[in-house]
Amino acid sequence: MAVTVTINGETRELNGPVSVAGLLSEMGLDPAKIAVERNLEVVPKSQYQEIALATGDRLEIVQFIGGGDEPGKPVDKPLVIAGRSFRSRLIVGTGKYKSYAQNAAALRASGAEMVTVAVRRVNLTDNASEKLIDFIDPKEYTYLPNTAGCFTAEDAIRTLRLAREAGGWTLVKLEVLGDKKTLYPNMIETLRATELLIKEGFQVMVYCSDDPLLAKRLEEIGACAIMPLAAPIGSGLGVQNPVGIRMIIEEAKVPVIVDAGVGTASDAAIAMELGCDGVLMNTAIAEAKDPVLMAAAMRHAVEAGRLAYLAGRMPKKRYADPSSPIGGLI
Repeated sequence: MAVTVTINGETRELNGPVSVAGLLSEMGLDPAKIAVERNLEVVPKSQYQEIALATGDRLEIVQFIGGGDEPGKPVDKPLVIAGRSFRSRLIVGTGKYKSYAQNAAALRASGAEMVTVAVRRVNLTDNASEKLIDFIDPKEYTYLPNTAGCFTAEDAIRTLRLAREAGGWTLVKLEVLGDKKTLYPNMIETLRATELLIKEGFQVMVYCSDDPLLAKRLEEIGACAIMPLAAPIGSGLGVQNPVGIRMIIEEAKVPVIVDAGVGTASDAAIAMELGCDGVLMNTAIAEAKDPVLMAAAMRHAVEAGRLAYLAGRMPKKRYADPSSPIGGLI
């Protein structure tokens, strides 16, 4: 005699009396991976063989499901600047630390492979004083001489010529400041200095405003990396113009590295999630209560932000959207 039951809301006619275990076998379901409810009562697995189904029984058969496909590991490429490859996308500075020893410890914790270094006069009255090069080996890390404190193209060029003479460095970071209050770049002088330095054989990474048109012009004259500010130098305000930086990224064919204004790990992650190729920071680490710990946090933030960018974020929505599928709801 046929038996009519309802399974997961659908009426089904069985050929004859059958146990729960028999039904699961006919349906090709593994009892170990599902749960069964009969007439609003959960059926213990130990009773599947004993309970016979009768006409009118209502069954719910459920299983665990996931919310999406198994994620794959995004494929990334290394950061390449002027033909040099770097595993780390974090660049750190060497100013404002309590000591060179602390600076070196923070650098190790950050995982960075490149450090910015300033060019300053030798202390003629204390030749025995500690020197940066004794704590951070230029054979182990890539030194990036910068022009911090320069307000004219001539001063910047002069500084970098001395840097090249001191250590043979041609990969350099150019910044030509406009005034002492904002430390914003003087883009007219910056463009002029970039062009002259490239003619002299320098590979120039350029600190610049977050203006997409000026950034494009820097690339056109030969800059090997574009470095728009996130916020004023040393302010710790984070990314203030994500729209402008995103526009720079979309048009650039050279690395875009956010430079200046990062205050904490979330700021670094935001910059990377925009699609930046890297982040440069100094004050955010050096002036933290624990610079070494903050350096480690920045390392993870840059890596997490890069992975999030590669993964592609979900679209923003105006209203709620349930994580678990509605289909198959009991």
